[in-house]
Amino acid sequence: MTAEIELREPQLAEITVRVLDRWPSAGIAIAVVRATGLAWFHGRGLADTEWRVPVTENTVFRIGSVTKTFTAVAIMQLWEQGLVDLDAPVSRYLQAFELVPTKPGLGPVSLRHLLTHTAGIGYWPRPSDLLRPRLGSGVESVRPISSLAQLYHRGLPYEVEPGTKWMYSNHGFAVLGQIVEDVSGVPFDRYLRSEVFDRLGLEHTDLVPSDRVRPQLATGYVLTRHGLAAVPRHGVPTPGGGAVYSTARDMARYASALLAGGSNDAGVILKPATIETMFHPHFQADPRVPGVGLGFDLSEEGGRRMVGKDGVVSGFLSFMTLAPDHGIGVIVLTNTGGLDSRGAAVPLGDAILRHLLSLPRSAIPDDLAPHPEVWAELCGWYGLMPGPMTNAFMRLVMGAGAEIRVRGGHLLLQPLSPIPALRRGLRLFPADPGDPYVFRVDMAGVGKPPMPVVFVKSAGTVERLCFGETVFRKRLTRKAPR
Repeated sequence: MTAEIELREPQLAEITVRVLDRWPSAGIAIAVVRATGLAWFHGRGLADTEWRVPVTENTVFRIGSVTKTFTAVAIMQLWEQGLVDLDAPVSRYLQAFELVPTKPGLGPVSLRHLLTHTAGIGYWPRPSDLLRPRLGSGVESVRPISSLAQLYHRGLPYEVEPGTKWMYSNHGFAVLGQIVEDVSGVPFDRYLRSEVFDRLGLEHTDLVPSDRVRPQLATGYVLTRHGLAAVPRHGVPTPGGGAVYSTARDMARYASALLAGGSNDAGVILKPATIETMFHPHFQADPRVPGVGLGFDLSEEGGRRMVGKDGVVSGFLSFMTLAPDHGIGVIVLTNTGGLDSRGAAVPLGDAILRHLLSLPRSAIPDDLAPHPEVWAELCGWYGLMPGPMTNAFMRLVMGAGAEIRVRGGHLLLQPLSPIPALRRGLRLFPADPGDPYVFRVDMAGVGKPPMPVVFVKSAGTVERLCFGETVFRKRLTRKAPR
């Protein structure tokens, strides 16, 4: 049930200034959205610094992985028509290439596995992909790739039992885009234009750099020690995972349709029950973590349910976050940021939505008593679950493992990470007064919202740690890497 939420522009502007003071951006477009449409827009800075072009509602940004929500919508349209079964083997629909298990005995991959990043496909599918790491981020680094059939001509490998392990993968959503094309018989970019973008009146949104988006396309930048530097415009070889271009006005129309159950004043893309299905968890590493929906990330705080997606493509960061039960959401599009995803989009979108929902400024609870009586059973070394390629990205972020230790009277999660903000350690804050094994960690240092951390016991012994949806298992101290 929606609630009336008052928009006070001075407070929203103050939040914007506060976040941008920490995470500067050449340009930024912010839209507050209701189910009825755009409620507030604020553009700040420049779409192009050389030509001094200001950001407007119609400035085109690259939205990166927010694309995945459009891809999921397309799949669910086919599902509503009875053309696909979410739990059937992908091989029933995929014609352009094959998904190939790396060892005998692995079960088939389904559409639901792909939609929830549990298909067993790594961020980098093959060891050779580590030699061109930007490919995992959906950015071409050497030669243009004409089709997914060319990219996956040897098959796309998966290495763990589908449905058992979460690992974020642009390649999985590339497969979903190909399935839309193979099932509908229409090229994926044309399908999205006719069945999603045009139905909702998104006039300046496209999967490819067409005339719909080129004239007002912003320049992307990264911050260097010498200031802003423009980045080259690369293609995205995994289009279903991150290729869409859009504007704040168009994204507001899209978000309002999601909040309204699948339609806006221009048309309908899905039924309300289907949208609600997408907004519910379809995989959870543990019942105490929010889980993942169909194309959407999920979170909850103070009884308020939030769904959304952030996006990263070199030079651009984006964030869409919605509170469907309150009928309100926030879109943030920026043209400054690298592939490390550190920038204004997520912190600003999160801060504005928290303000609108009357939530505390920080999502880190500081009023819950710690339970040092359980610390001894939590402390120790935790390593990733089996699967070398599905672990490759997390090893880049977390190193060889994570240690739970006590320092300065606090419980810490300390990764062997190359990222300074993580290597210093993350304090574990109690997050559930009734469960001493549930925590949150502050990820503000890397521009991310807090992450849930829960410890899982079996037969009275702590065996696993869930860092969001990523699972670590406890290791013998003598096998610890430190």
